[in-house]
Amino acid sequence: MPFRARTGEIAPRDSQDLMAWPFFSLAKSRRTTPIDFRMGEISIRVEATAEFGMATIWDADILIWAASQIVDARDKGLRTSRLMTATPYEILTFLGRGDSALAYGRLKAALDRLQSTTVATSIRQPAERRRHRFSWINEWKERLDRGGRPLGIELIVPDWFYAGVLDDTLILTIDRAYFRLTGGLERWLYRLVRKHGGHQAHGWSFDLRHLHLKSGSLSPFKRFTLSCATSFAGNRCPVTAWRSPAIRTGAAGSPSNPLRPTQHPQGNGGAAGAATDYLRGKSCEYTRTIGNRRSRTIRNPIPVPSGTGTAPKLL
Repeated sequence: MPFRARTGEIAPRDSQDLMAWPFFSLAKSRRTTPIDFRMGEISIRVEATAEFGMATIWDADILIWAASQIVDARDKGLRTSRLMTATPYEILTFLGRGDSALAYGRLKAALDRLQSTTVATSIRQPAERRRHRFSWINEWKERLDRGGRPLGIELIVPDWFYAGVLDDTLILTIDRAYFRLTGGLERWLYRLVRKHGGHQAHGWSFDLRHLHLKSGSLSPFKRFTLSCATSFAGNRCPVTAWRSPAIRTGAAGSPSNPLRPTQHPQGNGGAAGAATDYLRGKSCEYTRTIGNRRSRTIRNPIPVPSGTGTAPKLL
């Protein structure tokens, strides 16, 4: 029996495994170069076809929709399954996208990339050196009326994804404003900060080379660093301080308000309570040190995501 997706207000939920590790292309251009990531006991291999290219971080919105539907239904005592059915309009509405013919076409292209991208990973595998291989969508099909108009979509999510979604310790609620972020790097940084920042009062930090490795980006390290600095300087990401060789962030906020931590007092360079409320167009202060240049505090207006940004080049 297929699980019929529900309508109405449903909180967006994301898989922590997908937030923490490099599973998707961050570029809007087609990527066919595999992601081959190894760190300790974690290994991830993501492969794409030349016809469709690798699934992107925008395509992953469909998986956020699926996870949100499954968790909400389970919490209400309803039966769920890996086989899901919904109308294109319902999926696009949840993601905050239009219902034009172009939007429908992009949805189908995203489903093709999710179905054709293959993943092999050791994450959540009980046996050492064992890998689980799957596609983000095992298969999908579209139902049309006699006039060729879409009536519904059926898709099957993989068991690896489904099992992770049903585990409460592996799911986080995200802010709907995430869907308005248009840059691939900004989207990836938000998910990473939401996953690792949590409720830590003193923020969170990563070595830049470690951050570059975890992104799966094809961009050279120096270009990746510059892209991060540009994003932070423009306050397009939930990040408050940029220092070489580490990136420091403020607490990621509560599950119901992950993008809006409390603004810190003027002149406070610490991460605790740092100002990152770019959703409300407030201003913030942050400290930046690049190379041997001295640190300085800069006051910038924080733009509301407008939907007009572009993904950083070469990512």
